[in-house]
Amino acid sequence: MALELLHDADLGRLNSFGVPARAARMITIDANEAIDEALALVPAGEPRLVLGGGSNLLFTRDFEGTILRVRTRGRETLEGGRPGEALVCAQAGESWSEFVRWALSERLYGLENLSLIPGTVGAAPIQNIGAYGVELEDFFLSLDAVDLASGERRTFDRDACRFAYRDSVFKRPGGERWMILGVRLLLSRVPRPRFDYRDLREELERAAIAQPTPEDVARAVVAVRTRKLPDPAQLGNAGSFFKNPTLDAAQAGQLLEREPAIPHWPGEGGLKFSAAWMIEQCGFKGAREGDAGVHRQHALVLVNHGRASGAQIWALATRIRESVERRFGVLLEAEPRVI
Repeated sequence: MALELLHDADLGRLNSFGVPARAARMITIDANEAIDEALALVPAGEPRLVLGGGSNLLFTRDFEGTILRVRTRGRETLEGGRPGEALVCAQAGESWSEFVRWALSERLYGLENLSLIPGTVGAAPIQNIGAYGVELEDFFLSLDAVDLASGERRTFDRDACRFAYRDSVFKRPGGERWMILGVRLLLSRVPRPRFDYRDLREELERAAIAQPTPEDVARAVVAVRTRKLPDPAQLGNAGSFFKNPTLDAAQAGQLLEREPAIPHWPGEGGLKFSAAWMIEQCGFKGAREGDAGVHRQHALVLVNHGRASGAQIWALATRIRESVERRFGVLLEAEPRVI
């Protein structure tokens, strides 16, 4: 069955925070051929929300509209690409983590630093996912999407996606009207492992690996992520909740004059500062308010200890933002979409 319609849908098991929420309707789509039929089932003018793995959103309330849950599958290597490269296509409902493992098994390289990132392939361009010195846009060629209101199909190349740090055109006003159907990437057939990120270097040194392969890097990434980030199946979370803020030269200079110890590094358009450090300095690392909390090992990760509501988690996030702004003059931006 390529399509399933469910009324009064329970979303509690479909978001990685594990917070309770319901939707008026949910349409599960298992094949792109069912897209038009699915869109025809949505009442005109009703709110619509595309749901992939549920790993990058926070429900603070029930959704009074239709959830379009994407579960399309498929991945393949296509003809094309420059010498030494492979053109790879994956459907939006594919697990990102499984897709990275598949690419490595096919000896297609570049994505190993993005191992174990939760969510789906279709969600990856929305967030321009990145980790350990690599971002999706580094390998991105194009994607196909459909307008949820009109049914129009469109192909977006890299420029049209307007990628930035944890950002794209799909996160900006009007971008939510697009449902991503599939993504095309250019991967390398030649191994060029990147392990200049400190955590990776240290992990590889502990394993006594001086000349790592892409597979070694992937294993190191998995080890670091497993050690530093909680498993959503055990402790509800959406990974890093706040972006590291980027400040222009004038703002950065003022902040460093007041707080010379704050970790920072070059970023696009200025200097990027550690949000985790600022949150920890404000005393929130390991904090807990009821079942809403901040992970004891990583100040960027907000967690659900069991029975927290999305509203309670967002209330804690709001207090963190206000505290950081009062002390450092920096307003943190949430990474997940807050509904």
